[in-house]
Amino acid sequence: MSRYLLLKLFPMLIFFNTPPIQHARVLRLLKYSTEDAENSHKTTEQAFRHIQNIVDYSQNVMKPLLGEKYVHNGEAVKLPLDFVRQLSLKVQQERPESRCDKVMDTFSGCALCLPNLTQLSCCCSREHRPPLCIEIKPKCGFLPSSRHVTKDIKNKVCRFCMHQHFKLAHGKWKRLSRYCPLDLFSGNKQRMSLAIKHLIEEPQNNFKIFKGGECIYSCKDDADVLQDLDELAQHLRPYFLPNGSLMNGHQSSKVVLNELIQVIVSALLSSWDPRKTHLSEGRARCEASLLHRDLLRNTNHCLPKDCVLDKILGTQMLDSLDIEGLNPLFKRVEQHLQDFPKERSSLQIDGPYSQSFLEKIQKCPTEDDGSIEYAVGKVHQYRVAMTAKDCSIMITIATCGEEDGLDQSLEIQPSKPRFTYSVSILDLDPKPYESIPHQSRLDSKIVNHYLRSTLPNNQELANQSVFLGWDREGEDCTLVFHPV
Repeated sequence: MSRYLLLKLFPMLIFFNTPPIQHARVLRLLKYSTEDAENSHKTTEQAFRHIQNIVDYSQNVMKPLLGEKYVHNGEAVKLPLDFVRQLSLKVQQERPESRCDKVMDTFSGCALCLPNLTQLSCCCSREHRPPLCIEIKPKCGFLPSSRHVTKDIKNKVCRFCMHQHFKLAHGKWKRLSRYCPLDLFSGNKQRMSLAIKHLIEEPQNNFKIFKGGECIYSCKDDADVLQDLDELAQHLRPYFLPNGSLMNGHQSSKVVLNELIQVIVSALLSSWDPRKTHLSEGRARCEASLLHRDLLRNTNHCLPKDCVLDKILGTQMLDSLDIEGLNPLFKRVEQHLQDFPKERSSLQIDGPYSQSFLEKIQKCPTEDDGSIEYAVGKVHQYRVAMTAKDCSIMITIATCGEEDGLDQSLEIQPSKPRFTYSVSILDLDPKPYESIPHQSRLDSKIVNHYLRSTLPNNQELANQSVFLGWDREGEDCTLVFHPV
């Protein structure tokens, strides 16, 4: 890779072409906190090893758990420093203010090279419309059932909904998001549609839309949401409304956004396996959700087996003890490492992320036998679950015409617009072993803040019935499976 052509930018991910093959790629570079940037920089060898760990973790741990078709592990690459510093100057200008608490690594010249998932490897649209890509950070999709949980509210209100109040109080966001991950992971199309509607209304850092690789919709701190939604609908109108449509203005915007939601729901539920994965009702209902309790109580909670949400949820649920149950096991491991420091390597606390690391996760006993092997296995399971709780889903779609000769067995609703699509999972970094005490403290702060600030209003909020303004039960668009 002797020269590079900068195409488009968004935070820490840089799109470029690699001559002479001209395949779209993304560069992901390391970041450091602005508070300690001077002391945090790694040598070239350290940075390359760090990135290679991410590649190994994706390849050997997350890909077997989440599925071969969803995970792209990429490769570690070395870049000219002048090129990296030019990128840094350009990137910093493009980043939103809320994301400028970290700076890009401009000293090592190392990066992670990935396929550009905002594009499809082939696009069968004869109308030459650029592909659309929707990025969603779904967050944790279940309530804990661990006997170690000490605050009953954690069995009733999901972590994301509680964390929203904590972030608002500390100035992270200016508005609460009404999104609830348990609605998205429910498998019920009405609940999923409402969840996506709430992501669109308040995207924060959890929802983005790209058109032809360019971000056209994301969080804007001072945005006029209604104006942004109308602008978004204008971008999407050619994909979901025929050219001769008489609808215009606000009516057409609602129709277009509803059609987009139906496509997203269909892609998230797509699976070749007809079986269902069921989640008990008690772990699938969040009392902070704006959906009426009767609707929550009378819906099935199941996902098609091996759909992207099912794979993510199953991996998240490796966190079977909750952080409160894990913390004593972490202390057991810490004590063991103090007594036997040379075993840190054999226990793979810092990697390598190989087949044996995956085996420690998969073969961990279900009951605590007091051993260090059990404690290490549960710590590794928790770290993997945290990766799945913080991952992103990329759904890329492109229009297909009737004359494209697609396999009829792949069609979902032939009467609606036809799309080819791909679904991928990214942001699959290993979570640091050392971050577990921080996660324990943060969990306590979030729960205590929620109890102090919102508990008197929970009953009133839970009893509200929401008017689904531009939600409606629409027919599915046709989706055609297109592996990347």
